[in-house]
Amino acid sequence: MLKKYLTVLSITTLAAALSACGGGNEPAGSTTVPSTSTSPTAVAGTNAPKPEFKALLQYARFDPNAEVVAKFLNEKTGYKVTYDMLPVENPDDKLNLLMANKEQYAFMLLTGPQYSKLASSGALEPIDELVNKYGTNMKNVISQNSWNGAKLNGKIYGIPQTGSGTVVNSSLIVRQDWMDELGLKPPTTRDELYTVMKTIKEKKNVMAISGGKSPLLPEILPTFGLTMVQSTLTTGWQDQNGKLVNAVENPNMKSYLTFMKKLYSEKLIDQEWSLNQANKVIENFTSGKAAIISNGYFNAPTVQNALLKNTPNAKIAALPYLKGDNGKVQVMATAGISYYVGIPKWADKKEEIVKYLDLKLDKEIHKEATIGKEGVHHKVENGNYFPILPIFNDQYNNASSFLTGVDEKNYPIYWQARVRKDPILTDAFNRNQEAAKGSTVVDPLSFAPPLEAIGKNNQKLQKLMEDTYLKYITGAEPLENYDKFLAQWKAEGGDDMTKAANEWYAANKK
Repeated sequence: MLKKYLTVLSITTLAAALSACGGGNEPAGSTTVPSTSTSPTAVAGTNAPKPEFKALLQYARFDPNAEVVAKFLNEKTGYKVTYDMLPVENPDDKLNLLMANKEQYAFMLLTGPQYSKLASSGALEPIDELVNKYGTNMKNVISQNSWNGAKLNGKIYGIPQTGSGTVVNSSLIVRQDWMDELGLKPPTTRDELYTVMKTIKEKKNVMAISGGKSPLLPEILPTFGLTMVQSTLTTGWQDQNGKLVNAVENPNMKSYLTFMKKLYSEKLIDQEWSLNQANKVIENFTSGKAAIISNGYFNAPTVQNALLKNTPNAKIAALPYLKGDNGKVQVMATAGISYYVGIPKWADKKEEIVKYLDLKLDKEIHKEATIGKEGVHHKVENGNYFPILPIFNDQYNNASSFLTGVDEKNYPIYWQARVRKDPILTDAFNRNQEAAKGSTVVDPLSFAPPLEAIGKNNQKLQKLMEDTYLKYITGAEPLENYDKFLAQWKAEGGDDMTKAANEWYAANKK
């Protein structure tokens, strides 16, 4: 972890420090030392062993060098790779320092903002020619859509890594035993949801919905025509007549906030909404203080087990996704590029690095690195992959951390083995996907490269939006001030983000 007394170099300083790197093909004191023994998978056409590499990963709570997947990849590819991880605190500051010191990494797993900043500062090698020459597998399994999402100023500086495909993460879950007790049917519209909430509040003397921190409920927003996906760096963009408009500028946002304020004033939703952390929301539901919460499928086992421990006869059900004012159901889903795999400008043996990264996407190597051996770590039933427990969890629970690009057609199928580790988890995941089938909406910037204006302004404007919306909902500030908020949002970077978003969208939309 970076010690507090270290002076952290800014990206601006980093750019200056890197300006003398030139073409980046010089060794610059490389630590990629040849292996002491000849590998059976030596470089084609020579007897020379393959080089050793050091890689940088995102933070996770395990030792990557001790993982079965790391050892498998070393053995199967013939390249020995050792791993470092960024710290959990101030990872960007640590990354800047590593780059300023020209730390000898062969490749690095980067978030979108990290990728954009390092590429623009000259710290990353353009890899277009290397991929064309040595990236046979990656060109076959990574879509052009994804490659376009890695282009910055016309060049590709990293391998785009997508994830599990298009996934619906959350739904409103309800105490079904209370619904049965009160003779309530599952609501299908916002008005019907309001009636259910009001009845539960009056009859059971509990809050109808608990929530926390974010003022945006992903299951209610779409009923106002607001299809905005949280948890992405491009939150809030919608196509309106071929142009991207941020949802804060959609007139329906005021209608949504008016509705949420009504729920708050009638004490139908949590009165501590602006203070609650995620664990508090779950606690309110599992302790019987709340009837409904928005819950991610990945939390389903935790929620159900805690509820049944407190109330053994309780039942949980997922509410249907609600029809909007236009009579249609729209459900927000996540998709797009999760990470980028970049090669430092000063890295030695760049050709071998790309060969290694391409070899990892060989069909059999990629599959085993993802879900292990069939009959040992997973089994296949009717074309579906299921984990064999406990060995899958013991040896492949952290496998996704070693991905450096995925087979975009097959990985989402392999990945589903991860949601079949627990029947509660499996049921929640399948239920969400089935209920949302044919109704999903994804962020139109899901496959956009990191846009500088958005990377620069999005975080502060996201906080401005959330803080202001919570004030409107709780009555701390009158909703009549919305135009004032919107003017501030635009002036402090919103207009710049909108311009950048539309420039990319106009050039890339289908």
